[in-house]
Amino acid sequence: MRVHLESLEQMRSFAAALADHLRAGDLLILTGNLGAGKTTFTQSLGKALDVAGRITSPTFVIAREHPSRSGGPALVHVDAYRLADGEELEDLDLDSELDESITVVEWGAGLAEQLSSDHLDITITPVWDEDAGDDDSVGMDDEDEVEDERRTVDVTGRGDAWIERMPAVEAAVSALAGLRVDDPASADLPAEDFADEGDES
Repeated sequence: MRVHLESLEQMRSFAAALADHLRAGDLLILTGNLGAGKTTFTQSLGKALDVAGRITSPTFVIAREHPSRSGGPALVHVDAYRLADGEELEDLDLDSELDESITVVEWGAGLAEQLSSDHLDITITPVWDEDAGDDDSVGMDDEDEVEDERRTVDVTGRGDAWIERMPAVEAAVSALAGLRVDDPASADLPAEDFADEGDES
């Protein structure tokens, strides 16, 4: 599923819609360049989940736990940017909290998949990244203000649990006013599976 966001308010709405479908044990792996909006997304998710504590980039702490204020699962926010490999991620002992929490791992692609075969891949791309190609510049924080708030968000469910849940997520996101969603019914299917579906119209 590809979602086109035009503003921070739409980012918050998208995160809130997704939060309604999350439960304890869920793992979200966030990908995006510096300044893409990963922490902004996580802040919006935390607000929708009603967790305590200010969510900031956890780069120097690596992992923070934000307990729920309403009896729901805690939000564990991890920044894997400074981790060299999967072994360092294992040293954080996230497995002990994974079943009881919603875990969000920034910069987790290629590392965090080992935590659970069922996970949600979320890639956030600023539109100015798409226009200009990959920008390897450093120094921009996710919390820095940028002139253009437009984002493209690609959401892919991995594993049987998410295959079952993605249609409901796609329907909820597609129903949000003002958001454009590309092919929500087919975006997460492998090409060969989609081709084999036949014409059901």
